[in-house]
Amino acid sequence: RMCVDCTGINNITIHYRHPIPRLDDMLDELSGSTIFSKVDLRSGYHQIRMKLGDEWKTTFKTKFGLYEWLVMPFGLTNAPSTFMRLMNEVLRAFIGRFVVVYFDDILIYSRSLEEHLEHLRAVFIALRDARLFGNLGKCTFCTDRVSFLGYVVTPQGIEVDKAKIEAIESWPQPKTVTQVRSFLGLARFYRSFVRD
Repeated sequence: RMCVDCTGINNITIHYRHPIPRLDDMLDELSGSTIFSKVDLRSGYHQIRMKLGDEWKTTFKTKFGLYEWLVMPFGLTNAPSTFMRLMNEVLRAFIGRFVVVYFDDILIYSRSLEEHLEHLRAVFIALRDARLFGNLGKCTFCTDRVSFLGYVVTPQGIEVDKAKIEAIESWPQPKTVTQVRSFLGLARFYRSFVRD
């Protein structure tokens, strides 16, 4: 994934913030669902075209000359908000009904297979109309158990991802403040699953 230093443009950019959904709120919406599909968008930011006439603002220099982005690059200060706003616009009719979306991760949830197939079709049509494409290798369809944002979602509720627990258990003993902070960040992610 290519990333350039956007410090210059970021310093003069008017910042705006689009609300980012809270993870616990999204997970609460899944209650009662029995079947899930996860769609991961391919090269998320790079599917968003730069506004016509603004490409020059992203110019960067290489040993081969000057280049400018035609699509939204990583590193722009407003890129996360822009992407989340686009996803909310594209999937607005479905969010809170049978879709939760967190940047390029889309989870479709339903109570029955028949309903789920209708939901998938509606989401695929919306994505197609917006010219957004999934990464088939990272998608999961029509399952009763799916990994989503570090958790495992099932009809019985939310579970801890065993791979994350293994990462915590095999974490080397921290020797610096930075290493302690890094470990605490990982461990804190699952604090709601830890008994007193």
